[in-house]
Amino acid sequence: MPFNVGEKAVYPAHGVGVIKEIQSLEMEGQVYELYVLKILDNGMTIKVPVGNADAIGMREVIPVQAVDKIYDVLRDRDTPMDKQTWNRRYREYMSKIKTGDPLEVATVLRDLARLRHNKTLSFGERKMYDQAHGLIVQEVAVAKDVDETIVKDELEEIFKIE
Repeated sequence: MPFNVGEKAVYPAHGVGVIKEIQSLEMEGQVYELYVLKILDNGMTIKVPVGNADAIGMREVIPVQAVDKIYDVLRDRDTPMDKQTWNRRYREYMSKIKTGDPLEVATVLRDLARLRHNKTLSFGERKMYDQAHGLIVQEVAVAKDVDETIVKDELEEIFKIE
């Protein structure tokens, strides 16, 4: 799906960004069109070839109706906890985050939030929790067109211990 300047798009594992411009770049006699995407969270600029945007996983921000599905995943307490070693969980969680699929990222956030209630998270677990949390907060806030603090409060309410 083509994006236009000023539209918001999600870049996997980095979050929501704004298309600042579409550049033409000539390399070895061939002209390439590039999206210049500025990530909202950290200001990083990413250049994505227009023809590769789908293959990379760049996509539109979820519609507001999809937020309920994400919240359903986060509320799910029936899925058993993953009993794998941290190394295997880490690889699995990173691959889910890299897909850019908000439901996959939500499962990582849910699992790590549940683990956080049972023990103190290790540095690696905490870093991954923060990344998943940030990605979900950012995309849901943009989808609902609200401030991120509202979404953070909603997530804290979801993760309260019953």
